[in-house]
Amino acid sequence: MTLRPVFPFIAAAVLAGCAGAAQKPAMYAGASASSKYAGNDLLNAAVWMQTSVEHDLVYAEIYRMAEGKLLAALGDPQWDALPRGERTHDAAKLPPAVIVDIDETVLDNAPFEARMIRDDVTFNAQAWNAWVRQASARPLPGALEYAKFAAAHGVTMIYISNRDVTQADSTRANLAADGFPLTDAAVLNRGVATPGCVDRDSGDKGCRRRLVAQRYRVLAMFGDQLGDFIDGADADNATRAERIAPYRDWFGARWFALPNPAYGSWESALTKHNPDKNMRADPRAAKHAALRSN
Repeated sequence: MTLRPVFPFIAAAVLAGCAGAAQKPAMYAGASASSKYAGNDLLNAAVWMQTSVEHDLVYAEIYRMAEGKLLAALGDPQWDALPRGERTHDAAKLPPAVIVDIDETVLDNAPFEARMIRDDVTFNAQAWNAWVRQASARPLPGALEYAKFAAAHGVTMIYISNRDVTQADSTRANLAADGFPLTDAAVLNRGVATPGCVDRDSGDKGCRRRLVAQRYRVLAMFGDQLGDFIDGADADNATRAERIAPYRDWFGARWFALPNPAYGSWESALTKHNPDKNMRADPRAAKHAALRSN
């Protein structure tokens, strides 16, 4: 009996295995590798925010595009970026302003996210207060350049943030240290007095926008959350979609949304506002349930 060489068959099997591995999408590479680090839902988001060229490009291109829109708005006395109903008087003769959110809109808090990952903790007020007091958040790509461009064209920058009013001094110090143009009333944190106006939700910014509207014609608004543009954004996804629908054409013209994969009302829409009480009790299960595979 003559034995046939087995090497060709072994080689073919190895090559077939290599071909199969080569065809596996790159996004799955290393997915099953063991690691000494515990799983953390913030990890990919924070690494993308801190290291990816794509993150910086998206921010820079949005702010660069917004400069041209700002010049067009300056030339149109009827241009107004406030949500409908928040303007109660003619603004044509008022000085121009731009409203921006702060966190993940003009200031980068990814180092704070990185600290939470490193220390294996979830968000807590004590750690956040310490980070804000440090006043070391850096400008996001394009944000400082846009703010200086606006100021050079006589446009006042107004910073409306859901940082607590007790953090106003640290927030101003951080913005000033980074070179952002500031006026005396430029920073409006959550809890600032707004006479005659009460927000329905603690995260709403409508009363503070109305306060700005008394003195300025608002040419543009920037934010990383729906709540930076309209009130009532802390809701389920169907409600959020309904409330933003009348303004979809404003994005890229009057309103400019920045990406934030780390946190936000997009997350609470799936968890806090989930109609299934079991999903509300298990946020990760709620997120898995929201996935669409086709």
